[in-house]
Amino acid sequence: MKNQKNWHQKHIDSSSFGNRLADYVAAGMGSWKFIIIQTILVFLWMGLNVIGFISHWDVYPFILLNLVFSTQAAYAAPIIMMAQNRQNERDRMHAESDYQTNKEAKLEIEALTKKLDALDVEKLDKIIKILDEMKNIPVK
Repeated sequence: MKNQKNWHQKHIDSSSFGNRLADYVAAGMGSWKFIIIQTILVFLWMGLNVIGFISHWDVYPFILLNLVFSTQAAYAAPIIMMAQNRQNERDRMHAESDYQTNKEAKLEIEALTKKLDALDVEKLDKIIKILDEMKNIPVK
């Protein structure tokens, strides 16, 4: 049997470092862990700035925090788009693999059907031959 790679292995092998990084970042940003950690950091940021004893580095309405979120969104959007494009590419490769498998299975099924039909014809021919021979046997 040949050592053929499946569609997933081919896709991973064709991934560049940047593509793998985009997938990793998008997966991380699309997780509950990220949302929870970010929520905790936001509450800490706001809390420390509201009740800060020494200094308020970002007073209400938290313009620096808004700038941080805007910068995060500016980078996150294209990274997530890259990961989505790669997901679409993976889906196309998977669909092509499924299509090829289905074509091969169809050909095999057609070949088996022809063989079964030939066997049926052979059996019928033998049965007819036996019946003909039985007709020729004199009855006592």
